[in-house]
Amino acid sequence: MGFFGWLILSALFIIPMLKLLPHFGIHKYWAFACLVPFGTLALVWWMSMRLQELERR
Repeated sequence: MGFFGWLILSALFIIPMLKLLPHFGIHKYWAFACLVPFGTLALVWWMSMRLQELERR
């Protein structure tokens, strides 16, 4: 049951990331990095770095 729970949780993160990542200039298929442990944290960090770049402009 743990594996299916992990897949469901990953899908809940992947679907919004598919829509959010293009707004930050990141290709939407990077959302599948959520399947890897700590992939979601890495994407959120990457998005925050891009947001800081956009705020500087």
